[in-house]
Amino acid sequence: MKNEVDTKHASFISETASDAIYNSIVRIEIQNKWGTGFFLKKQIQNEFKYFLITCEHVITKYDVNSKIPIQLYYGKKSNEKKKIIVLDNTKRFIACFGGEKDVTVVEILKSDDIPEDKYLMADLNYKYGYNIYKNCKLFLAGYPNDPMYQNERHISSGEIKSIKGFEFEHSIDTRPGSSGAPICLIENLRLIGIHKQGNKIKTINYGTFIGVILNELEKIYIEKNNVSGNKGKLNDKNNNQINNNNLYNDFNIELKEPIHKLNYHTDWVYCLTVMNDGRLVSGSSDHSIIIYNKETHKPDLIIKEHSGTVEYITQLSSGILASCSFDKSIKLFHIKGNKYEVFQTLNFHTECVYQIIELKNKALVSCSDDRSIIFYIKDNLKYKKDYKISTNGSCWNIIQTKDNEICYYELNNDTICFYDLLERKVKSSISNISNCNMIMMTKDLLLITGYNKISIINVNNYKLRIINVPEAGCIDGVCILNQNMLLTGDDKKIIRQWRIEGDNLILISKKEKAHDDLITGLLNLGNGHIASCSFDKTIKIW
Repeated sequence: MKNEVDTKHASFISETASDAIYNSIVRIEIQNKWGTGFFLKKQIQNEFKYFLITCEHVITKYDVNSKIPIQLYYGKKSNEKKKIIVLDNTKRFIACFGGEKDVTVVEILKSDDIPEDKYLMADLNYKYGYNIYKNCKLFLAGYPNDPMYQNERHISSGEIKSIKGFEFEHSIDTRPGSSGAPICLIENLRLIGIHKQGNKIKTINYGTFIGVILNELEKIYIEKNNVSGNKGKLNDKNNNQINNNNLYNDFNIELKEPIHKLNYHTDWVYCLTVMNDGRLVSGSSDHSIIIYNKETHKPDLIIKEHSGTVEYITQLSSGILASCSFDKSIKLFHIKGNKYEVFQTLNFHTECVYQIIELKNKALVSCSDDRSIIFYIKDNLKYKKDYKISTNGSCWNIIQTKDNEICYYELNNDTICFYDLLERKVKSSISNISNCNMIMMTKDLLLITGYNKISIINVNNYKLRIINVPEAGCIDGVCILNQNMLLTGDDKKIIRQWRIEGDNLILISKKEKAHDDLITGLLNLGNGHIASCSFDKTIKIW
C-alpha cells in the first residue's frame, strides 16, 4: 500500500543503516515471481548459521520440493551482482512457515560464497512483539518492482497500526516486490519483522514478528540436524569445561509440580514482586498490575493506570508501590488493603522506562530507552527530579552495588557501567557482555543473565567470568534463593537451580516444561516458595 515516506526519518535511516540493513537485502527472482529477502546470521548453540529470509509466497514449499534454482540480486541496483542457489533441501536446511506467518528460511552454505558483510546479526534476545506498541515508527528496506525506482534499493517508513499475536498491521509504503523485506524500528534500527502482504481494500499492510520465526527456526534446526548442545558441559570464558555426566539429571523434587497456577492476565506477564504484607504483585503487557490474596491466590486488586506494558514493580521502604512502563511513566501508589490511590506520576522520561529502584539513601533512580538515568529526591513528601545522566545507549537494567555506586547496562554498545554516586561519573566499565536481560547481586558478585550465558562480575575488582549454558537460549528470569543458591528461567521453558561457589556457578538441578513459553521472571517469596511468570500469560507458585 502506498504511504507518504517520512523524509526526515528516511534521511536519518539511509545515513546510519546503509552498511547493515542496506547490505543485507536482496531481490529474489524465481520463475515468474519476484520479491525481497535479506541475509541474517543467527547463533544456534555455539555456532553461527547463515540464512536467507523471505516470504513463503515468494519461495513456496512447491519450489523447495522442485529443487529449482533461484536468482539473488544485490547492490545499490538490484542488477549489480547476481548469485544463483538451488533449493535442494537434501543439501541445505529449508523451513517454510506457511499460513498467516508466510515466511521461508533458506540456509546459506559456504559454497554459496555470500560475503560476510551481507548478513544482519540476529539479536540474541528476540522476544516477538517485545516493547512494540501502536504508532511505533518503522521503516522497510527493499527492492520495489516500480519503474520510478529503476531497480534501486529503497526505504519507506510508516508505523504500527495494531498487534495481533505474531502478526502486526503497519502503514509502510509497500509497492510490488516488497514481500519479504525486513521491517525495523526507526528509533534504534532494530529488526522486528518481515513484511508479507497488503490489503488494498483496508489500505493496510501485514508483517510477521521476526522473533516468532527465529524461535521456531532454532528448534526445528536443532531437531533436524541433531545438535546436541554439549549436554552436561558448562564452559567458562576460557573454555575450561566442568564435566559432570549427571549434572542435568539431578531434578529438584520441590519443583515437581506447581502448587498454584494464576491465569488472571490477558497477555504476557513481565515482572513480579512481593509486598511487605506477603502479597504477590505482577505486571503485564496487558497494562495491568495485579495484587493477589495470600490465601486464595485470587486478585485482591487490579490496577489499570498504565497505558503500556508494565516493565517493573517494586515496593519502597515507605510502603509505596512503584511501577514503570512502556508508556514512559513511573507511577507511585498508596495501597490500603484492597484499595489504592495514585500517589504521584513521574513523567520525566521520553521513552520506555525499564526499571525504577530505591537507593539506600531513599532516593529513587530510573533508567530508560531514552538513553538516560534520572535521580529523584523527596521534597515535601513527594518526589522531584534531582539530576539526570546521559548514557551511551538504551539503559535496560540498574542496581545498587555499593553505598556510593550503581551499575547499569547500556544496550546499544553492550556495556556494563559502574557509576560513582559521589563523583557523579563512570569509574569502570566492561564491554562485550553479549546481552543483558537481568542483573542481580549476591555477596560481592553481580550476576548478569543473557543469551546462553551467565556473566559474573566481582564488584571489588570488576573481574568478569562467563559461564556458558549452551542449551539455555535466552535466560531472562533470575532470583536469589540465598547467598549460595540461584534460580534462572529461560526461553527453553526450563527453571535451573545453581550453587554459587566462589565466582563460579554449578548447575545442580533443572525443571523442564516449567512454562509453555519464555520464563520472564522468578521471585523468592520468602516463605519457602518461589513464583515464576511467563510469556504464556501465567504465574506459577512452586
